[in-house]
Amino acid sequence: MTDSIIDAQGLTKRFTVKKKAVEAVTDLTFEVARGELVAFLGPNGAGKSTSLRMLTTLIPPTSGTARVVGFDILRRPADVRARIGYVGQLTSGSFAQRVRDELLSQGTFYGMSKDASRRRADELIESLDLASFAMRSVQQLSGGQKRRLDVALGLMHAPPLLFLDEPSTGLDPQSRANLWQHILDLRAQHGTTVFLTTHYLEEADRYAERVMVMDQGRVIADDTAARLKANLAGDVLTLGFASAEEAGRAVAVVQSLTDREVRREGEASVSVTAPDGDALLPSAVRALDAAGIVVRRATGVPPTLDDVFLALTGRTLREADEGGATPADEPTDQVADDKVGANR
Repeated sequence: MTDSIIDAQGLTKRFTVKKKAVEAVTDLTFEVARGELVAFLGPNGAGKSTSLRMLTTLIPPTSGTARVVGFDILRRPADVRARIGYVGQLTSGSFAQRVRDELLSQGTFYGMSKDASRRRADELIESLDLASFAMRSVQQLSGGQKRRLDVALGLMHAPPLLFLDEPSTGLDPQSRANLWQHILDLRAQHGTTVFLTTHYLEEADRYAERVMVMDQGRVIADDTAARLKANLAGDVLTLGFASAEEAGRAVAVVQSLTDREVRREGEASVSVTAPDGDALLPSAVRALDAAGIVVRRATGVPPTLDDVFLALTGRTLREADEGGATPADEPTDQVADDKVGANR
């Protein structure tokens, strides 16, 4: 037995777009341990959703393979599907059906008995706070309520592994916070492994134990958020002085304390981006004071995951998104979702 609940080896997906082969995902190789919460980040068109759809057997890889919940995605796709939950980007519920009935139908699909389906539906209605609208039709729900129903549908058969594709996109801040609390509660209560994509970098930074960054179909970083920020970005320290002359003298003093470039910022300030900013700032102030240079202002700004993406690619995630999705990613994959169904 292995502790890996996902083991991907060389997953690659090519699409034909206007008679040209375009590689949406290239040599995706990684493992996820049971119980982990992994965030998969990258701009639109990077290949994140394509990767999830391969891992959930919605589309086959062009090459490579993976074992998910102990089963090969190509040889045993039905066994994979029976043991995972998948919440895609589109609402999964049948709009005319009531929320509780939708959950019962999901239980029937997974071969659960009527009594087991009722018990599980009631558990999810309580734990995901669906009781106030359990008898409404899906089309009457707000966006946040629909996303909570989507999560409930993905969890109906109590899967050990839950895939979430942009689960909080389009939700207001309160609904996003509520949804995340539900996800964290489910992990605490059931040990569910969660693998998700998100464009909200602060979510990944706050909640994920591990962050994978994808760009142009390849994984370019894989570590904890803290280590990625420390090693690839660093704290931005800015020191202000009384004059341009003092700022000029300060550059050499601060530079002697770090191997990172110290830059002039405006007329009377200097700045440096360093992984050890908490330690560097007081050391710099002391060294400058010893050199007779008085620091008038000092600020330290911790790095973000967007700074990590900037360090890796030379552009921020927002800039990458504004560049638009590559033609290989979403349109063709969405057809796969429509044919197979996000939870069914």
